[in-house]
Amino acid sequence: MKNLALFDLDHTLLPIDSDHEWGEFLVRQGVVDADAYQRRNDAFFAQYQAGKLDPVEYLEFALGTLAGFAPAALRDLHGQYLRDVIAPAIRPTARALLRQHQDAGDLVAIITATNAWLTAPIARLLDVEHLIAARPELDAGGHPTGRLDGLPSHGPNKVTHMHAWLEGLGRQFDSFERSYFYSDSHNDIPLLSVVSHPVATNPSATLRQHATANGWPLLHLFND
Repeated sequence: MKNLALFDLDHTLLPIDSDHEWGEFLVRQGVVDADAYQRRNDAFFAQYQAGKLDPVEYLEFALGTLAGFAPAALRDLHGQYLRDVIAPAIRPTARALLRQHQDAGDLVAIITATNAWLTAPIARLLDVEHLIAARPELDAGGHPTGRLDGLPSHGPNKVTHMHAWLEGLGRQFDSFERSYFYSDSHNDIPLLSVVSHPVATNPSATLRQHATANGWPLLHLFND
């Protein structure tokens, strides 16, 4: 594999934020305290958009919510969420971009700040084998304990996680002829600045400004 192709998930491959939508889904199902949960969920989302999110604080909130459900109930909720929220949000343009890199023989991965418990099935729906994401601590039965295992995969930590993932595959970042990273978020400027081919994809206003100033291409996969 000569090239490496990395993709952010939320608002990049999906026109939604899968983490925030999961919270909204739980509220609609009536399985969390609607007012209290939605208030915190919305506050964290606003912090993320403003580049002021404490990723550990947010992940402890999100993972703590997962830990509060019985395993069977959590599996059922997640299955319904994938069917009702995620599958309808997947756009042909996103699939086509992924397939373009896969057909070229590139090493393709999704790298996201959202936790791996929530996003691993989404990666499978997108036919992407490799996922780099925040790891929830799991108990012996594979159920989230509510704690984070290791560093959050947010901001500059995405660079750290990428190198660790490649090392696990027996690869080095500088062994690739070209490296791509597609992202919508200014939070991902550290990793966008490392790859040889950064692509500001459905970019936020802040990222669009930074990308234009640095001559990075802009890509719009959807108009949502």
